[in-house]
Amino acid sequence: MFHSDDYVHFLQSVTPDNVTDYNRELQRYNMDVDCPVFDGLFKFCQMYTGGSMGGARKLNQGNADICINWAGGLHHAKKSEASGFCYINDIVLAILELLNYHARVLYIDIDIHHGDGVEEAFYNTDRVMTASFHKYGEYFPGTGGVKDIGVNKGKKYSINFPLMDGIDDQSYQSIFKPIMKKIMETFAPGAVVLQCGADSLAGDRLGCFNLSLKGHAACVEYMKSFNVPLLILGGGGYTVRNVARCWANETGVLLDKKLSEDIPYNEYYEYYGPDFNLHITPSNMENHNTKSYMENTKIELFECLNSLPKPSVQFKQTPGRITEDKDDMKEPDPDTRISQADADKMVTDDREYYEDDKDQDRPTADMQIST
Repeated sequence: MFHSDDYVHFLQSVTPDNVTDYNRELQRYNMDVDCPVFDGLFKFCQMYTGGSMGGARKLNQGNADICINWAGGLHHAKKSEASGFCYINDIVLAILELLNYHARVLYIDIDIHHGDGVEEAFYNTDRVMTASFHKYGEYFPGTGGVKDIGVNKGKKYSINFPLMDGIDDQSYQSIFKPIMKKIMETFAPGAVVLQCGADSLAGDRLGCFNLSLKGHAACVEYMKSFNVPLLILGGGGYTVRNVARCWANETGVLLDKKLSEDIPYNEYYEYYGPDFNLHITPSNMENHNTKSYMENTKIELFECLNSLPKPSVQFKQTPGRITEDKDDMKEPDPDTRISQADADKMVTDDREYYEDDKDQDRPTADMQIST
């Protein structure tokens, strides 16, 4: 479990009716204007987090190659603190689930805001690499500089590309694809988690980028091309009609289905006027990301990746897939003697839950280790 017990208990207990009884806790857990208490708060957290963790488990079981949870992607939540309308960090919990099976997991964030909560959670480990492409400088949450590369074992496993206003499709792809190609080659993750915040689109109410739906979806399509287990999550987005456009289009990309440019009639049809088209037109805003800045930042990140140390956990192959046997899941009858074989099933492998590099994925006789 990533979050502290007292923080989770607070989220489970607080409601609009009793919120005045928790004034001290509201300050302690950063529950303010950006993170209000509302009816069904904990149920909301359970639903979006359950979707992400369920998707991760399906990937671990081999029941899917790609899982999508557009309700997930709340990347700002910390261990004991809400932030930026993020309460429970479903991404961190999903990655921890993936680490039960995969030696290394890559997290990518194309939301306009830096994925600070996820980066912080894995800042000192080499089993998770985080890569974030975000607006930087006097912009929430104010983190994610190019020099922020991790600490201890995690040094050089946090990759940040700070961006300025107005970045367009061509500029974005000129950095995203080569950097992700290099990361896939050097880090070789067993699974990828991609947060697809739609506030990086042109015309977002809180954003300042100038990406089209095609430019945004190009990132999704590119990561799909590596044929690595892929968990797709939502995130930010404050022009709601464009968020719906974006994630519908990217669902089609993931399914290899081209959607019609004409939005079909539905109960929200009037929101998509006046053109009622799927795609949006970027504005003529100035791109403040100069070619020299983009190239110099890319070179700096490449130098970091070129000197990447080998991860501490290296497998030629991963352990056997997790499967669910309904018979194994039944509660035993306390009045019935059980066989030794059944008793052995109840013993948890001490490598199952990750705490430090001495606990999880230790070499065993049936595990091949590369040197």
